Amino acid sequence: MTSPQIEIQLIAAIVAIACAIPGVFLVLRKMALISDAISHSILPGIVIGFFITEDLNSPLLILLAAVTGVITVILVEAIQKTGLVKEDTAIGLVFPALFSIGVIMIAKNANDVHLDVDAVLLGELAFAPFDRLLLFGADVGPKSIWVMGVILLVTLGLLFLFFKELKVSTFDAGLSSALGISPVIMHYGLMSISSVTVVGAFDAVGAILVVALMIAPAATAYLLTSDLKKMLVLSICFGVFSAIGGYWLANILDASISGSMTTVLGVVFLITYLFAPSKGLISVLYRQKQQRTEVSLITFLLHLNNHSEEQERHINHLQEHINWQKVRSKNVIDLALKNNMIAIENDVVALTEKGLTFTNLALEYIVTNKDEKIEHMKDDFFLFRG
Repeated sequence: MTSPQIEIQLIAAIVAIACAIPGVFLVLRKMALISDAISHSILPGIVIGFFITEDLNSPLLILLAAVTGVITVILVEAIQKTGLVKEDTAIGLVFPALFSIGVIMIAKNANDVHLDVDAVLLGELAFAPFDRLLLFGADVGPKSIWVMGVILLVTLGLLFLFFKELKVSTFDAGLSSALGISPVIMHYGLMSISSVTVVGAFDAVGAILVVALMIAPAATAYLLTSDLKKMLVLSICFGVFSAIGGYWLANILDASISGSMTTVLGVVFLITYLFAPSKGLISVLYRQKQQRTEVSLITFLLHLNNHSEEQERHINHLQEHINWQKVRSKNVIDLALKNNMIAIENDVVALTEKGLTFTNLALEYIVTNKDEKIEHMKDDFFLFRG
């Protein structure tokens, strides 16, 4: 492995970690689209900073871009608070306008600046190792490593200092205010860090990968845990894995590095979306099937409880009376037998003592509509619940 390859992967990993941390809070606050808005709307701040300093390496560019990012959030919230449009509409109005202003400023005052898809959207990590940082004539490595490294250290420092405040304000703004923690300060502090992170990563990886690294790892981690600390760790792991895996995928396919990283992020999210133990699509569908089976079983038991005549409790009348298909009828009867809720003699179904107890409790639940009347019973009565 060559030195540039190591540096590219190191830059990608640092960017992934720096983006994952604010990304978790953006996802939890249901503000994922804000990262997309910030990644585009910072362009006027970068342009104004360049006009002032005439130096693309000036820290003023990052500062002004961060200010532009905060202005974006303020404008989005101001439009949303009017009640005339929703947040997603406000975002769709603000960031194209600010991005367009930046493009116009470049076109009118800096025609020699090259603006294309690679530079703005995809970025080009392959060139990042060639943009070196020189201190007193000594080469200390790629500039992106130092810029993103400083941003990451600042982000980690603020996270450790204000973790409790961020956690409380994210999940309960009312409690945050009652405890003397200003939700507004926490909100705009998070937006400022997000803006600075986006600006720092913008040059190396482009707008698309910045958004992907902020949102996809956090969204993936959200499907696996409800614990904030675990979500942060998982988000970082998914981001770093996708960054390194995406680089080698690009190396194999001879494709865009940023595009490959984004693809890996998408694949990781898709796998988690399908197979996550509790929130995955397959798990959700399985639970829904269980719930339908439970409802069918309760309906069947209530039918038996309400009818004492043998004709109504004969197996052959079940499908006709309750209007179930044959397969469904068989599944419900098998489940009831498996759980020892019914007994069958001469094709006539009767409730066992266990089945009668459960049916009476189910009736009490139906009358009172209180979950505590029945939820605690399901684990005891239903074998498929464990």
